[in-house]
Amino acid sequence: MAPLLEITDLRTDINLKQGVVHAVEGVSIHVETGETLGIVGESGCGKTMTALSIMQLLPTGGHITGGSITLSGQEISSFSADDMRRIRGNEIGMIFQDPLTSLNPTMTVGKQIAEAVKLHRGASNEQAMDRAAEVLNLVGLPQAKERMTEYPHQFSGGMRQRVMIAMALACGPELLIADEPTTALDATVQAGIMRLLRRIARTRRLSVLLISHNLGVISEVCDRVVVIYCGEVVHADTIESLLERPLHPYSWALLKAAQIDLDQPDLSSALGGTAASPADPPGGCRFHPRCPFATEQCAATHPELDLLSSSTQVRCLRHEELQLDAAVKA
Repeated sequence: MAPLLEITDLRTDINLKQGVVHAVEGVSIHVETGETLGIVGESGCGKTMTALSIMQLLPTGGHITGGSITLSGQEISSFSADDMRRIRGNEIGMIFQDPLTSLNPTMTVGKQIAEAVKLHRGASNEQAMDRAAEVLNLVGLPQAKERMTEYPHQFSGGMRQRVMIAMALACGPELLIADEPTTALDATVQAGIMRLLRRIARTRRLSVLLISHNLGVISEVCDRVVVIYCGEVVHADTIESLLERPLHPYSWALLKAAQIDLDQPDLSSALGGTAASPADPPGGCRFHPRCPFATEQCAATHPELDLLSSSTQVRCLRHEELQLDAAVKA
């Protein structure tokens, strides 16, 4: 059976006054029905641009320059704006990073959810409001029916994120994209949101694409993980295999950073320097300037993404000789 979502050799550029940023370069990923896939990496690595490419919600100057995106057998990367409006919210739901800026402050939460149901499902106002109450109950909003008449500012950060999840689920999408859904939340609330996403995904066989900079968060929810650095996939594996032996030094660093601080992992604590920019990527392996295991060959040669098994890929010249599991456990 074909995957629900299949992205092949996706390339997305952003045209700026200073030049062209190759934000996504040759990314290929897939999500099976009922699977939760994590995409992890630092800010600016290309993970959010991958999600926005799927939704065709790229910033000004952004456009897909190559590759394909297929959803349920439909090639959607070439869809018109009108066609994509029918896909968004209906077949793909998306949870954005900041619910306060994503929700309309002038509308009650019930009406905001109901609007999507009326638009995509042709429901009456009464039916749409009933559906809004149903999904707010589903995401665990206390006294959901009574609180539907309240406005976003009357909710806490965690409750606003639950409203956003309810809105994304209102039309029964097959795929849910969650872009850093817990970034602005404290640790306790973050854990609750992650448990909620895991429960909904499993009970409804919903496919989820979860984007995060925190490998600790990814490890709690996801079946597989794709690690992106400077616009490229550098490692893909099952979450169990990655935690046992991170084959790429960047995966190793992300894991080590999460072990140092579970709530706010800081990669500078595991590596020096800052993430390479897709506007001016280094030659050779893009990670080599920060990699503690880099050699002269790493600086001179750009590694291919090697397929090691049906679930494991790695872009590293030295992955066979490095024993990074021991380095992490030390």
